[in-house]
Amino acid sequence: MVDYWHYTNDTTYNKITTQSLLFQSERIYNPLNWSLSMGNDDQGFWNMSAMRAAEVAYPDPQVDQPQWLALAQGVFNQLASRWEPELCGRGLQWQVYQANRGFDYKNTIATAVLFNMGARLARYTRNESYAAWAERSWDWLVGVKYIDDQYNVYDGAHYQNNCTIIDKAQFSYNAAVLAEGLAHMYAYTNASTKWHTPLAGLVNRTLTFFFFPDGIMVEQPCERPDAVGCNTDQLSFKGYMHRWLATATLLAPFLADLVLAALRSSAAGAAASCDPGDGTCGFRWTTGSYDGSTGTGQQMSALAALVSLLVTHEGVAPPLTEATGGTSAGDPGAGNHVFKPGELAPIAKGDRVGAGALTAFLLASMLAGMWWLMRDETKPLKRPAVMKRRGG
Repeated sequence: MVDYWHYTNDTTYNKITTQSLLFQSERIYNPLNWSLSMGNDDQGFWNMSAMRAAEVAYPDPQVDQPQWLALAQGVFNQLASRWEPELCGRGLQWQVYQANRGFDYKNTIATAVLFNMGARLARYTRNESYAAWAERSWDWLVGVKYIDDQYNVYDGAHYQNNCTIIDKAQFSYNAAVLAEGLAHMYAYTNASTKWHTPLAGLVNRTLTFFFFPDGIMVEQPCERPDAVGCNTDQLSFKGYMHRWLATATLLAPFLADLVLAALRSSAAGAAASCDPGDGTCGFRWTTGSYDGSTGTGQQMSALAALVSLLVTHEGVAPPLTEATGGTSAGDPGAGNHVFKPGELAPIAKGDRVGAGALTAFLLASMLAGMWWLMRDETKPLKRPAVMKRRGG
């Protein structure tokens, strides 16, 4: 919806968009009520939305509320603080909390989000430390073979096997978030060869893998001709691909002809998937009609596919920076205020005496209660009095 406002200048949905972005932002997009399923990628995706708001000068919140750039910096700092230095030679685990299922899985998307945010913050602020984190993240993904020599991008691996048994499923959001990050590094380094080569290679492989053979995007790991096995998250992946490839063309114009041709044909497929009666859009874009699949992810993806084509309109500029019109207030130290319990006072003699007395009291109370219950059980069972029947 931030992109929709940016490309159309229609403010109709700004109030609810801003409300949504700020609702749980006071915890840097890590609300306690979602801790049992909080992944680094989940926190990072909200963060990338805040960063996008800063990059397009989406209206800033009131001064007493969190600001877009500061939110982006805060989540980045939290992700960077979770960089695990030993297992699998560094990288981020999938989950934030150790008790969560998947904490032992080091997947591409968690580290790719850190790479993406490092690249974007480096370009926006011109702070080299963010670029160093982006480079560190990219080098790890390549070194651990989650990105192979042909720029296939795989899902991840468990650290029990030192991340050597890789799940080679190729989901589009992994490739898309990396492509956008590479485009930012390419622009930040003034079109350096170091980032031109992987950017060109990744985008070419991505278009071949996900937009082949008809130029219409297919979520290959879970979208098959005979069945769709995509989960709730995966139903939204097509939208990220369209949005982030469109942004990449502004930062790396050499991509424009190839990428925009694919986005146009794919968007046509997305439009054809919508029910002409009520406008509800489906998931399969290759069928030429509405497939009956309804949901938020499907709508997000279709909207993104159509809106992203506006990237070619006159006056649409590359993402802003602090030097080119960005207005959002930042806070480089945001997210670093982690709660730590204070030191406990030394235990004195009086504390020990009091604790002993309390323990003795509780123990005596428990024994007395047990005696009372056992005494009651040993009493003879009294038969209830027989009620006399009344006449009649």
